[in-house]
Amino acid sequence: MHPTPENLPKKESGIGLRTPHYKTILEEKPTIGWIEAHPENYFGGGAHRHYLSKARELYPLSLHAVGLSLGSDQPVCEEHMRQVKELIEIYEPFQVSDHASWSASGNAHLNDLLPLPYTEESLKRLCENIDRVQSYFGRTILVENPSSYVAFAVNDMSEYEFMNEAAKRTECGILLDVNNIYVQSQNHDFDPYHYIDNINSAAVGEIHLAGHIKRDFDGGSILVDSHNQYVKHAVWELYEHTITKTGAVPTLIEWDTDLPPLSELVREAGKAQKIIDAHEAKSHAAE
Repeated sequence: MHPTPENLPKKESGIGLRTPHYKTILEEKPTIGWIEAHPENYFGGGAHRHYLSKARELYPLSLHAVGLSLGSDQPVCEEHMRQVKELIEIYEPFQVSDHASWSASGNAHLNDLLPLPYTEESLKRLCENIDRVQSYFGRTILVENPSSYVAFAVNDMSEYEFMNEAAKRTECGILLDVNNIYVQSQNHDFDPYHYIDNINSAAVGEIHLAGHIKRDFDGGSILVDSHNQYVKHAVWELYEHTITKTGAVPTLIEWDTDLPPLSELVREAGKAQKIIDAHEAKSHAAE
Protein backbone atom coordinates (compact mmCIF):
# COMPACT_ATOMS: atom_id res chain seq x y z
CA MET A 1 0.00 0.00 0.00
CA HIS A 2 1.39 3.39 -0.95
CA PRO A 3 2.32 5.76 1.90
CA THR A 4 -0.18 8.50 2.58
CA PRO A 5 0.93 12.17 2.43
CA GLU A 6 1.22 12.50 6.20
CA ASN A 7 3.67 9.57 6.24
CA LEU A 8 6.05 10.90 3.63
CA PRO A 9 9.76 10.95 4.60
CA LYS A 10 10.17 14.61 5.44
CA LYS A 11 12.93 13.98 8.00
CA GLU A 12 14.47 10.71 6.92
CA SER A 13 17.44 9.40 4.95
CA GLY A 14 17.21 7.04 2.00
CA ILE A 15 19.23 5.12 -0.58
CA GLY A 16 19.14 4.63 -4.32
CA LEU A 17 17.47 1.53 -5.71
CA ARG A 18 20.13 -0.09 -7.91
CA THR A 19 19.90 -3.30 -9.95
CA PRO A 20 22.38 -5.44 -7.91
CA HIS A 21 20.30 -4.81 -4.78
CA TYR A 22 16.83 -5.52 -6.19
CA LYS A 23 16.37 -8.92 -4.57
CA THR A 24 18.24 -8.10 -1.36
CA ILE A 25 16.16 -5.05 -0.55
CA LEU A 26 12.95 -7.04 -1.02
CA GLU A 27 14.22 -9.91 1.12
CA GLU A 28 15.85 -7.92 3.93
CA LYS A 29 13.51 -4.89 4.00
CA PRO A 30 16.13 -2.65 5.63
CA THR A 31 15.15 0.20 7.93
CA ILE A 32 15.42 3.20 5.61
CA GLY A 33 13.11 6.13 5.09
CA TRP A 34 12.74 6.00 1.31
CA ILE A 35 14.26 4.96 -2.00
CA GLU A 36 15.27 6.86 -5.12
CA ALA A 37 15.17 5.61 -8.71
CA HIS A 38 16.25 7.04 -12.06
CA PRO A 39 13.07 6.93 -14.19
CA GLU A 40 15.02 6.42 -17.41
CA ASN A 41 15.98 2.93 -16.18
CA TYR A 42 12.28 1.95 -16.13
CA PHE A 43 10.99 3.27 -19.45
CA GLY A 44 11.09 -0.18 -21.02
CA GLY A 45 9.02 -2.04 -18.44
CA GLY A 46 9.97 -5.68 -17.91
CA ALA A 47 11.91 -6.99 -14.91
CA HIS A 48 13.19 -3.57 -13.85
CA ARG A 49 9.69 -2.20 -13.47
CA HIS A 50 8.60 -5.38 -11.66
CA TYR A 51 11.25 -4.84 -8.97
CA LEU A 52 10.48 -1.13 -8.72
CA SER A 53 6.82 -1.97 -8.14
CA LYS A 54 7.71 -4.42 -5.37
CA ALA A 55 10.10 -1.96 -3.70
CA ARG A 56 7.50 0.81 -3.98
CA GLU A 57 5.14 -1.30 -1.89
CA LEU A 58 7.70 -1.10 0.94
CA TYR A 59 9.05 2.45 0.72
CA PRO A 60 8.17 5.98 -0.41
CA LEU A 61 9.82 6.80 -3.74
CA SER A 62 11.62 9.78 -5.23
CA LEU A 63 12.19 9.85 -9.01
CA HIS A 64 15.49 11.48 -9.95
CA ALA A 65 15.68 12.00 -13.70
CA VAL A 66 18.94 12.37 -15.60
CA GLY A 67 17.68 12.92 -19.15
CA LEU A 68 15.30 15.88 -19.25
CA SER A 69 18.22 18.18 -20.15
CA LEU A 70 16.64 21.21 -18.51
CA GLY A 71 19.53 23.48 -19.46
CA SER A 72 19.46 22.74 -23.20
CA ASP A 73 19.02 25.51 -25.74
CA GLN A 74 15.87 23.73 -26.95
CA PRO A 75 12.57 22.63 -25.38
CA VAL A 76 12.57 19.48 -23.27
CA CYS A 77 11.66 16.44 -25.36
CA GLU A 78 7.92 15.77 -25.02
CA GLU A 79 8.37 12.01 -25.48
CA HIS A 80 10.84 11.92 -22.60
CA MET A 81 8.41 13.88 -20.44
CA ARG A 82 5.61 11.52 -21.42
CA GLN A 83 7.53 8.48 -20.26
CA VAL A 84 8.50 10.10 -16.96
CA LYS A 85 4.92 11.20 -16.39
CA GLU A 86 3.70 7.66 -16.97
CA LEU A 87 5.95 6.51 -14.11
CA ILE A 88 4.77 9.40 -11.93
CA GLU A 89 1.17 8.32 -12.41
CA ILE A 90 1.97 4.66 -11.66
CA TYR A 91 4.30 5.06 -8.67
CA GLU A 92 3.15 8.35 -7.11
CA PRO A 93 6.61 9.57 -6.06
CA PHE A 94 6.78 12.07 -3.23
CA GLN A 95 9.34 14.06 -5.25
CA VAL A 96 10.54 14.36 -8.85
CA SER A 97 13.83 15.97 -9.78
CA ASP A 98 16.47 16.56 -12.45
CA HIS A 99 19.58 18.74 -12.87
CA ALA A 100 20.59 22.29 -13.77
CA SER A 101 22.60 20.97 -16.70
CA TRP A 102 22.24 19.93 -20.32
CA SER A 103 22.77 16.65 -22.17
CA ALA A 104 20.86 17.02 -25.43
CA SER A 105 21.38 19.12 -28.53
CA GLY A 106 19.36 18.53 -31.66
CA ASN A 107 19.23 14.75 -32.14
CA ALA A 108 22.38 14.18 -30.08
CA HIS A 109 21.96 12.81 -26.56
CA LEU A 110 25.04 12.69 -24.35
CA ASN A 111 25.78 10.54 -21.32
CA ASP A 112 27.18 13.46 -19.32
CA LEU A 113 25.39 16.17 -17.36
CA LEU A 114 27.14 19.20 -18.82
CA PRO A 115 27.41 22.52 -16.93
CA LEU A 116 25.87 25.85 -17.84
CA PRO A 117 27.34 29.34 -17.84
CA TYR A 118 25.70 31.34 -15.08
CA THR A 119 24.32 34.05 -17.32
CA GLU A 120 20.93 35.64 -17.71
CA GLU A 121 20.52 33.96 -21.10
CA SER A 122 21.11 30.44 -19.82
CA LEU A 123 18.97 31.14 -16.73
CA LYS A 124 16.08 32.23 -18.94
CA ARG A 125 16.27 29.03 -20.99
CA LEU A 126 16.59 26.84 -17.91
CA CYS A 127 13.51 28.47 -16.40
CA GLU A 128 11.53 28.03 -19.61
CA ASN A 129 12.26 24.31 -19.55
CA ILE A 130 11.50 23.98 -15.83
CA ASP A 131 8.16 25.70 -16.44
CA ARG A 132 7.49 23.40 -19.40
CA VAL A 133 8.19 20.27 -17.34
CA GLN A 134 6.19 21.43 -14.31
CA SER A 135 3.22 22.30 -16.50
CA TYR A 136 3.38 18.92 -18.25
CA PHE A 137 3.72 16.97 -15.00
CA GLY A 138 1.16 19.10 -13.17
CA ARG A 139 3.48 19.41 -10.16
CA THR A 140 6.61 21.19 -9.02
CA ILE A 141 9.98 19.52 -9.40
CA LEU A 142 13.35 19.85 -7.67
CA VAL A 143 16.42 20.97 -9.62
CA GLU A 144 19.89 19.84 -8.54
CA ASN A 145 23.03 21.95 -8.49
CA PRO A 146 25.64 20.40 -10.80
CA SER A 147 29.21 19.21 -10.38
CA SER A 148 31.78 20.70 -12.76
CA TYR A 149 35.48 20.49 -13.45
CA VAL A 150 36.04 23.60 -15.55
CA ALA A 151 34.63 27.07 -14.99
CA PHE A 152 33.28 29.41 -17.65
CA ALA A 153 35.36 32.54 -18.19
CA VAL A 154 32.33 34.82 -17.95
CA ASN A 155 29.45 34.45 -15.48
CA ASP A 156 26.85 37.04 -14.54
CA MET A 157 26.27 35.51 -11.11
CA SER A 158 27.46 32.85 -8.70
CA GLU A 159 26.04 29.34 -8.81
CA TYR A 160 23.95 29.80 -5.67
CA GLU A 161 22.52 33.04 -7.08
CA PHE A 162 21.70 31.17 -10.29
CA MET A 163 19.96 28.36 -8.39
CA ASN A 164 18.10 30.78 -6.12
CA GLU A 165 16.85 32.80 -9.07
CA ALA A 166 15.68 29.68 -10.95
CA ALA A 167 13.70 28.62 -7.87
CA LYS A 168 12.25 32.11 -7.48
CA ARG A 169 11.15 32.47 -11.12
CA THR A 170 9.66 28.98 -11.54
CA GLU A 171 8.70 28.14 -7.94
CA CYS A 172 10.60 24.87 -8.31
CA GLY A 173 12.48 23.41 -5.38
CA ILE A 174 16.22 22.90 -5.02
CA LEU A 175 17.84 19.50 -4.69
CA LEU A 176 21.00 20.46 -2.85
CA ASP A 177 23.89 18.11 -3.59
CA VAL A 178 26.35 18.80 -0.76
CA ASN A 179 29.07 16.64 -2.28
CA ASN A 180 28.84 18.58 -5.54
CA ILE A 181 29.29 21.82 -3.62
CA TYR A 182 32.35 20.49 -1.81
CA VAL A 183 33.90 19.08 -5.00
CA GLN A 184 33.41 22.36 -6.85
CA SER A 185 34.74 24.39 -3.93
CA GLN A 186 38.02 22.50 -4.21
CA ASN A 187 38.13 22.57 -8.01
CA HIS A 188 37.18 26.24 -8.34
CA ASP A 189 38.60 27.62 -5.08
CA PHE A 190 35.58 28.99 -3.19
CA ASP A 191 34.22 28.60 0.33
CA PRO A 192 31.57 25.84 0.41
CA TYR A 193 30.17 27.14 3.71
CA HIS A 194 29.56 30.54 2.09
CA TYR A 195 27.61 28.73 -0.65
CA ILE A 196 25.46 26.90 1.91
CA ASP A 197 24.88 30.09 3.90
CA ASN A 198 23.58 31.86 0.80
CA ILE A 199 21.44 29.23 -0.88
CA ASN A 200 17.71 29.77 -0.35
CA SER A 201 17.25 27.17 2.37
CA ALA A 202 13.45 27.48 2.22
CA ALA A 203 13.56 26.11 -1.35
CA VAL A 204 15.66 23.04 -0.49
CA GLY A 205 13.45 19.95 -0.65
CA GLU A 206 16.08 17.22 -0.73
CA ILE A 207 19.80 16.73 -0.11
CA HIS A 208 22.23 14.37 -1.82
CA LEU A 209 25.43 12.98 -0.32
CA ALA A 210 27.98 10.94 -2.27
CA GLY A 211 31.61 9.96 -2.43
CA HIS A 212 34.27 11.53 -4.60
CA ILE A 213 37.78 10.70 -5.75
CA LYS A 214 40.93 12.73 -6.45
CA ARG A 215 42.52 12.57 -9.88
CA ASP A 216 46.02 13.87 -10.46
CA PHE A 217 47.34 15.18 -13.76
CA ASP A 218 50.35 17.14 -14.95
CA GLY A 219 50.23 20.46 -13.15
CA GLY A 220 47.56 19.71 -10.59
CA SER A 221 44.59 17.63 -9.50
CA ILE A 222 40.81 17.75 -9.36
CA LEU A 223 38.08 16.10 -7.32
CA VAL A 224 35.58 14.00 -9.27
CA ASP A 225 32.00 13.36 -8.17
CA SER A 226 32.35 9.62 -8.74
CA HIS A 227 29.44 8.13 -6.73
CA ASN A 228 31.57 5.05 -5.98
CA GLN A 229 33.01 5.85 -2.55
CA TYR A 230 31.95 6.43 1.03
CA VAL A 231 31.00 10.01 1.88
CA LYS A 232 34.17 11.83 2.93
CA HIS A 233 34.60 13.37 6.39
CA ALA A 234 34.72 16.94 5.02
CA VAL A 235 31.40 16.37 3.24
CA TRP A 236 29.79 15.01 6.42
CA GLU A 237 30.91 18.18 8.23
CA LEU A 238 29.47 20.36 5.47
CA TYR A 239 26.24 18.36 5.63
CA GLU A 240 25.93 18.96 9.38
CA HIS A 241 26.27 22.68 8.72
CA THR A 242 23.73 22.45 5.90
CA ILE A 243 21.12 20.86 8.16
CA THR A 244 21.43 23.78 10.58
CA LYS A 245 20.39 26.03 7.67
CA THR A 246 17.78 23.95 5.84
CA GLY A 247 16.37 22.01 8.76
CA ALA A 248 15.71 18.30 8.40
CA VAL A 249 14.92 17.37 4.80
CA PRO A 250 15.00 14.00 2.98
CA THR A 251 18.64 13.04 2.45
CA LEU A 252 19.90 10.48 -0.07
CA ILE A 253 23.11 8.47 -0.09
CA GLU A 254 24.07 8.31 -3.78
CA TRP A 255 26.17 5.32 -4.81
CA ASP A 256 25.95 4.26 -8.44
CA THR A 257 29.04 2.19 -9.35
CA ASP A 258 31.36 -0.21 -7.52
CA LEU A 259 28.42 -0.89 -5.25
CA PRO A 260 29.09 -2.25 -1.75
CA PRO A 261 26.73 -4.69 -0.01
CA LEU A 262 23.30 -3.24 0.70
CA SER A 263 24.09 -3.24 4.43
CA GLU A 264 26.89 -0.72 3.83
CA LEU A 265 24.56 1.67 2.03
CA VAL A 266 22.06 1.35 4.85
CA ARG A 267 24.85 2.12 7.33
CA GLU A 268 25.77 5.29 5.42
CA ALA A 269 22.12 6.33 5.41
CA GLY A 270 22.12 5.71 9.16
CA LYS A 271 24.92 8.27 9.58
CA ALA A 272 22.79 10.88 7.85
CA GLN A 273 19.80 9.89 9.98
CA LYS A 274 21.80 10.42 13.19
CA ILE A 275 22.67 13.95 12.07
CA ILE A 276 19.03 14.65 11.20
CA ASP A 277 17.83 13.25 14.54
CA ALA A 278 20.44 15.21 16.52
CA HIS A 279 19.37 18.42 14.82
CA GLU A 280 15.71 17.70 15.54
CA ALA A 281 16.43 16.94 19.20
CA LYS A 282 18.42 20.16 19.55
CA SER A 283 15.66 22.16 17.88
CA HIS A 284 12.99 20.72 20.17
CA ALA A 285 15.13 21.36 23.24
CA ALA A 286 15.47 25.02 22.25
CA GLU A 287 11.70 25.50 21.96
